[in-house]
Amino acid sequence: MNKEELRIVFMGTPDIAAGILDSLIKGGYNIVLGICQPDKPVGRKQVLTAPPVKVLLEANDIPVYQPVSMKNDESRDTVASYEPDIIVTCAYGKILPGSILDIPRFGCLNVHASLLPRKRGAAPIQRAILDGDSTTGVTIMKMDEGLDTGDILSVREVTIGIDMHSQDLFDEIGKAGSELLLETIVPYVNGEITPRKQNEAEATYCPPIRSEEGAISWSNTAIAIHKQVHALSTWPGAFTYMDGKKIKIYDTSLVDDSVVDGALKIEEPGVVIRAHKKDLWVMTGNGVIAVNVLQPEGGKKLNAIDCAHNYRIGMKFTAQ
Repeated sequence: MNKEELRIVFMGTPDIAAGILDSLIKGGYNIVLGICQPDKPVGRKQVLTAPPVKVLLEANDIPVYQPVSMKNDESRDTVASYEPDIIVTCAYGKILPGSILDIPRFGCLNVHASLLPRKRGAAPIQRAILDGDSTTGVTIMKMDEGLDTGDILSVREVTIGIDMHSQDLFDEIGKAGSELLLETIVPYVNGEITPRKQNEAEATYCPPIRSEEGAISWSNTAIAIHKQVHALSTWPGAFTYMDGKKIKIYDTSLVDDSVVDGALKIEEPGVVIRAHKKDLWVMTGNGVIAVNVLQPEGGKKLNAIDCAHNYRIGMKFTAQ
Protein backbone atom coordinates (compact mmCIF):
# COMPACT_ATOMS: atom_id res chain seq x y z
CA MET A 1 0.00 0.00 0.00
CA ASN A 2 1.30 3.49 -0.84
CA LYS A 3 0.79 6.75 1.04
CA GLU A 4 -1.89 8.08 -1.30
CA GLU A 5 -4.08 5.04 -0.63
CA LEU A 6 -3.90 5.28 3.16
CA ARG A 7 -6.85 6.96 4.85
CA ILE A 8 -5.40 8.75 7.90
CA VAL A 9 -7.18 10.33 10.85
CA PHE A 10 -4.78 12.71 12.62
CA MET A 11 -5.15 13.60 16.30
CA GLY A 12 -3.16 16.37 17.98
CA THR A 13 -3.54 19.84 19.46
CA PRO A 14 -0.46 22.11 20.05
CA ASP A 15 2.30 23.51 17.83
CA ILE A 16 4.44 20.38 17.84
CA ALA A 17 1.45 18.34 16.61
CA ALA A 18 0.75 20.94 13.91
CA GLY A 19 4.32 20.49 12.68
CA ILE A 20 3.84 16.72 12.43
CA LEU A 21 0.53 17.20 10.61
CA ASP A 22 2.10 19.69 8.21
CA SER A 23 4.76 17.16 7.26
CA LEU A 24 2.07 14.59 6.46
CA ILE A 25 0.12 17.05 4.34
CA LYS A 26 3.20 18.22 2.44
CA GLY A 27 4.32 14.61 2.12
CA GLY A 28 1.19 13.79 0.12
CA TYR A 29 -0.60 11.69 2.71
CA ASN A 30 -4.39 11.45 2.64
CA ILE A 31 -5.67 13.08 5.84
CA VAL A 32 -9.42 12.44 5.90
CA LEU A 33 -10.14 13.93 9.36
CA GLY A 34 -8.33 15.95 12.00
CA ILE A 35 -9.21 15.75 15.70
CA CYS A 36 -8.03 18.21 18.33
CA GLN A 37 -9.04 19.59 21.71
CA PRO A 38 -11.81 22.24 21.82
CA ASP A 39 -10.99 25.93 21.42
CA LYS A 40 -9.90 27.50 24.71
CA PRO A 41 -9.82 31.01 26.19
CA VAL A 42 -6.31 32.47 26.04
CA GLY A 43 -4.63 35.51 27.63
CA ARG A 44 -5.82 38.08 30.10
CA LYS A 45 -8.86 38.85 27.98
CA GLN A 46 -9.66 35.13 27.68
CA VAL A 47 -10.18 35.24 23.94
CA LEU A 48 -11.53 31.94 22.60
CA THR A 49 -8.66 30.61 20.47
CA ALA A 50 -8.39 27.67 18.08
CA PRO A 51 -5.48 25.27 18.70
CA PRO A 52 -2.67 25.23 16.10
CA VAL A 53 -3.79 21.88 14.64
CA LYS A 54 -7.27 23.22 13.95
CA VAL A 55 -5.87 26.30 12.21
CA LEU A 56 -3.75 24.10 9.93
CA LEU A 57 -6.60 21.70 9.20
CA GLU A 58 -8.93 24.50 8.20
CA ALA A 59 -6.25 26.09 6.02
CA ASN A 60 -6.04 22.81 4.11
CA ASP A 61 -9.81 22.20 3.93
CA ILE A 62 -9.59 19.06 6.07
CA PRO A 63 -12.63 18.26 8.27
CA VAL A 64 -12.14 19.11 11.96
CA TYR A 65 -13.66 17.32 14.95
CA GLN A 66 -13.28 18.71 18.50
CA PRO A 67 -15.01 16.42 21.00
CA VAL A 68 -14.87 17.05 24.72
CA SER A 69 -14.34 13.32 25.19
CA MET A 70 -13.40 10.36 23.01
CA LYS A 71 -15.03 7.91 25.43
CA ASN A 72 -18.54 7.93 24.02
CA ASP A 73 -20.52 6.45 21.15
CA GLU A 74 -20.67 9.71 19.23
CA SER A 75 -16.89 10.03 19.06
CA ARG A 76 -16.46 6.37 18.15
CA ASP A 77 -19.10 6.58 15.42
CA THR A 78 -17.67 9.82 14.03
CA VAL A 79 -14.16 8.38 13.69
CA ALA A 80 -15.49 5.11 12.25
CA SER A 81 -17.52 6.97 9.64
CA TYR A 82 -14.29 8.19 8.00
CA GLU A 83 -13.09 4.58 7.60
CA PRO A 84 -9.46 5.24 8.58
CA ASP A 85 -6.76 2.73 7.73
CA ILE A 86 -4.59 4.24 10.45
CA ILE A 87 -4.76 6.90 13.16
CA VAL A 88 -1.70 9.07 13.81
CA THR A 89 -1.47 11.02 17.06
CA CYS A 90 0.92 13.56 18.56
CA ALA A 91 0.26 15.47 21.78
CA TYR A 92 -3.51 15.06 21.49
CA GLY A 93 -3.94 15.52 25.22
CA LYS A 94 -5.95 12.47 26.28
CA ILE A 95 -5.53 8.70 26.36
CA LEU A 96 -7.59 6.97 23.68
CA PRO A 97 -10.03 4.21 24.71
CA GLY A 98 -10.01 0.78 23.12
CA SER A 99 -13.17 1.66 21.20
CA ILE A 100 -11.12 4.16 19.16
CA LEU A 101 -7.88 2.16 18.99
CA ASP A 102 -9.74 -0.77 17.48
CA ILE A 103 -11.21 1.18 14.54
CA PRO A 104 -8.30 1.44 12.04
CA ARG A 105 -7.09 -1.83 10.53
CA PHE A 106 -3.42 -0.86 11.00
CA GLY A 107 -3.98 0.52 14.48
CA CYS A 108 -2.92 3.87 15.95
CA LEU A 109 0.60 5.31 15.81
CA ASN A 110 1.83 7.92 18.27
CA VAL A 111 4.77 10.32 17.91
CA HIS A 112 6.16 10.54 21.45
CA ALA A 113 8.84 13.05 22.43
CA SER A 114 11.25 10.77 24.30
CA LEU A 115 13.24 7.59 23.90
CA LEU A 116 10.69 5.16 25.27
CA PRO A 117 10.33 3.55 27.70
CA ARG A 118 12.07 6.50 29.39
CA LYS A 119 9.93 9.55 30.14
CA ARG A 120 6.45 8.30 29.49
CA GLY A 121 3.82 10.92 30.22
CA ALA A 122 2.84 14.51 29.60
CA ALA A 123 6.02 16.60 29.74
CA PRO A 124 8.99 14.63 28.37
CA ILE A 125 10.61 17.63 26.67
CA GLN A 126 10.65 19.93 29.69
CA ARG A 127 11.61 17.07 32.02
CA ALA A 128 14.54 16.09 29.81
CA ILE A 129 16.02 19.58 30.28
CA LEU A 130 15.13 19.74 33.98
CA ASP A 131 16.80 16.38 34.57
CA GLY A 132 19.98 17.52 32.86
CA ASP A 133 19.80 14.87 30.12
CA SER A 134 22.34 15.29 27.34
CA THR A 135 20.20 13.38 24.84
CA THR A 136 16.54 12.63 24.33
CA GLY A 137 14.68 11.75 21.18
CA VAL A 138 11.45 10.74 19.52
CA THR A 139 9.69 7.38 19.34
CA ILE A 140 7.07 6.18 16.88
CA MET A 141 4.99 3.65 18.78
CA LYS A 142 1.88 1.57 18.19
CA MET A 143 -0.65 2.69 20.77
CA ASP A 144 -2.42 0.54 23.33
CA GLU A 145 -4.66 1.55 26.22
CA GLY A 146 -1.74 2.29 28.56
CA LEU A 147 0.17 5.54 28.99
CA ASP A 148 2.86 5.41 26.29
CA THR A 149 3.27 1.66 26.83
CA GLY A 150 2.75 0.43 23.25
CA ASP A 151 5.19 -1.42 21.02
CA ILE A 152 8.04 0.60 19.47
CA LEU A 153 8.35 0.92 15.69
CA SER A 154 11.24 3.38 15.33
CA VAL A 155 13.36 5.84 17.34
CA ARG A 156 15.68 8.77 16.71
CA GLU A 157 18.00 10.53 19.16
CA VAL A 158 18.19 14.30 19.63
CA THR A 159 21.03 16.10 21.41
CA ILE A 160 20.19 18.60 24.16
CA GLY A 161 22.54 21.59 24.13
CA ILE A 162 23.63 23.16 27.41
CA ASP A 163 21.78 26.43 26.61
CA MET A 164 18.76 24.85 24.89
CA HIS A 165 15.33 26.17 25.90
CA SER A 166 12.24 23.98 25.93
CA GLN A 167 10.96 25.68 22.75
CA ASP A 168 14.25 24.92 21.00
CA LEU A 169 13.89 21.28 21.99
CA PHE A 170 10.24 21.22 20.93
CA ASP A 171 11.40 22.43 17.50
CA GLU A 172 14.17 19.82 17.26
CA ILE A 173 11.89 17.00 18.40
CA GLY A 174 9.18 18.15 16.00
CA LYS A 175 11.58 18.10 13.07
CA ALA A 176 13.00 14.70 14.01
CA GLY A 177 9.52 13.31 14.64
CA SER A 178 8.23 14.51 11.29
CA GLU A 179 11.12 12.91 9.42
CA LEU A 180 10.91 9.66 11.36
CA LEU A 181 7.15 9.34 10.95
CA LEU A 182 7.39 9.74 7.17
CA GLU A 183 10.08 7.04 7.13
CA THR A 184 7.97 4.70 9.25
CA ILE A 185 4.32 4.73 8.15
CA VAL A 186 4.44 2.97 4.78
CA PRO A 187 7.08 0.37 5.74
CA TYR A 188 5.04 -0.43 8.87
CA VAL A 189 1.78 -0.78 6.94
CA ASN A 190 3.53 -3.01 4.39
CA GLY A 191 4.86 -5.30 7.11
CA GLU A 192 8.49 -4.27 6.77
CA ILE A 193 8.82 -3.14 10.42
CA THR A 194 8.39 -5.54 13.33
CA PRO A 195 7.07 -3.80 16.47
CA ARG A 196 9.12 -4.51 19.60
CA LYS A 197 7.98 -4.57 23.21
CA GLN A 198 9.14 -1.91 25.63
CA ASN A 199 11.39 -2.95 28.49
CA GLU A 200 9.26 -2.24 31.55
CA ALA A 201 12.30 -2.41 33.81
CA GLU A 202 13.65 0.74 32.15
CA ALA A 203 10.38 2.69 32.20
CA THR A 204 10.21 6.11 33.84
CA TYR A 205 7.29 8.52 34.09
CA CYS A 206 7.23 12.30 33.82
CA PRO A 207 4.16 14.10 35.20
CA PRO A 208 2.79 17.39 33.85
CA ILE A 209 4.65 20.57 34.76
CA ARG A 210 3.16 22.39 37.74
CA SER A 211 3.32 26.17 38.03
CA GLU A 212 5.00 25.99 41.43
CA GLU A 213 7.97 24.20 39.86
CA GLY A 214 9.04 27.60 38.54
CA ALA A 215 10.08 28.75 42.04
CA ILE A 216 13.86 29.23 42.11
CA SER A 217 15.83 28.03 45.12
CA TRP A 218 19.10 29.96 44.90
CA SER A 219 20.80 27.41 47.15
CA ASN A 220 20.67 25.00 44.22
CA THR A 221 23.65 24.81 41.86
CA ALA A 222 24.05 27.24 38.98
CA ILE A 223 23.59 24.43 36.45
CA ALA A 224 20.38 23.23 38.13
CA ILE A 225 18.89 26.75 38.11
CA HIS A 226 20.05 27.26 34.53
CA LYS A 227 18.24 24.07 33.48
CA GLN A 228 15.13 25.09 35.44
CA VAL A 229 14.98 28.48 33.74
CA HIS A 230 15.45 27.02 30.27
CA ALA A 231 13.07 24.10 30.76
CA LEU A 232 10.24 26.32 32.00
CA SER A 233 10.78 29.39 29.83
CA THR A 234 7.78 28.52 27.63
CA TRP A 235 5.54 27.91 30.66
CA PRO A 236 5.20 28.70 33.52
CA GLY A 237 8.48 30.65 33.68
CA ALA A 238 11.00 30.37 36.50
CA PHE A 239 10.46 33.00 39.18
CA THR A 240 12.01 34.62 42.22
CA TYR A 241 11.34 37.61 44.47
CA MET A 242 13.09 40.79 45.50
CA ASP A 243 11.64 43.04 48.18
CA GLY A 244 8.42 41.02 48.03
CA LYS A 245 7.87 41.56 44.31
CA LYS A 246 7.78 38.62 41.91
CA ILE A 247 10.31 38.53 39.07
CA LYS A 248 10.20 35.98 36.27
CA ILE A 249 13.47 34.88 34.72
CA TYR A 250 13.38 33.61 31.13
CA ASP A 251 17.01 33.26 30.13
CA THR A 252 20.29 32.69 31.92
CA SER A 253 23.84 31.62 31.15
CA LEU A 254 26.55 30.03 33.24
CA VAL A 255 29.43 32.24 34.35
CA ASP A 256 32.88 30.65 34.29
CA ASP A 257 34.20 30.72 37.82
CA SER A 258 37.59 31.90 36.55
CA VAL A 259 36.17 35.24 35.40
CA VAL A 260 34.48 36.03 38.72
CA ASP A 261 36.51 38.50 40.76
CA GLY A 262 37.16 36.95 44.15
CA ALA A 263 36.27 40.20 45.90
CA LEU A 264 32.81 40.04 44.37
CA LYS A 265 32.19 36.39 45.08
CA ILE A 266 29.84 36.79 48.02
CA GLU A 267 29.15 33.30 49.35
CA GLU A 268 25.43 33.82 49.89
CA PRO A 269 22.94 32.30 47.42
CA GLY A 270 20.65 34.77 45.68
CA VAL A 271 22.94 37.79 46.15
CA VAL A 272 23.74 40.02 43.17
CA ILE A 273 27.54 40.09 42.74
CA ARG A 274 27.72 42.11 39.51
CA ALA A 275 25.28 44.62 38.01
CA HIS A 276 27.02 46.50 35.24
CA LYS A 277 26.12 47.18 31.59
CA LYS A 278 24.84 43.84 30.25
CA ASP A 279 25.89 41.78 33.27
CA LEU A 280 23.53 40.80 36.06
CA TRP A 281 25.29 38.03 37.96
CA VAL A 282 23.83 36.15 40.91
CA MET A 283 25.51 33.79 43.37
CA THR A 284 23.97 30.30 43.75
CA GLY A 285 24.65 27.40 46.07
CA ASN A 286 27.48 26.39 43.75
CA GLY A 287 28.60 28.73 41.00
CA VAL A 288 27.51 32.02 39.48
CA ILE A 289 24.69 32.51 37.00
CA ALA A 290 24.03 35.41 34.64
CA VAL A 291 20.43 36.56 34.38
CA ASN A 292 19.92 37.61 30.76
CA VAL A 293 16.16 38.14 30.41
CA LEU A 294 13.74 38.91 33.21
CA GLN A 295 10.28 40.34 33.76
CA PRO A 296 9.48 42.41 36.86
CA GLU A 297 6.04 42.05 38.37
CA GLY A 298 3.58 44.11 36.31
CA GLY A 299 6.24 44.94 33.72
CA LYS A 300 7.50 43.65 30.40
CA LYS A 301 10.35 41.31 29.54
CA LEU A 302 13.72 43.07 29.66
CA ASN A 303 17.20 42.14 28.56
CA ALA A 304 19.84 42.54 31.25
CA ILE A 305 21.52 45.30 29.27
CA ASP A 306 18.32 47.36 29.71
CA CYS A 307 17.85 46.79 33.42
CA ALA A 308 21.07 45.66 35.13
CA HIS A 309 21.66 49.27 36.23
CA ASN A 310 18.53 49.00 38.42
CA TYR A 311 20.31 46.48 40.67
CA ARG A 312 23.21 46.85 43.07
CA ILE A 313 25.86 44.48 44.40
CA GLY A 314 24.53 42.93 47.61
CA MET A 315 20.86 43.05 46.66
CA LYS A 316 19.25 39.65 47.14
CA PHE A 317 16.79 37.50 45.23
CA THR A 318 14.68 35.36 47.57
CA ALA A 319 12.29 32.43 47.41
CA GLN A 320 9.42 34.69 48.46
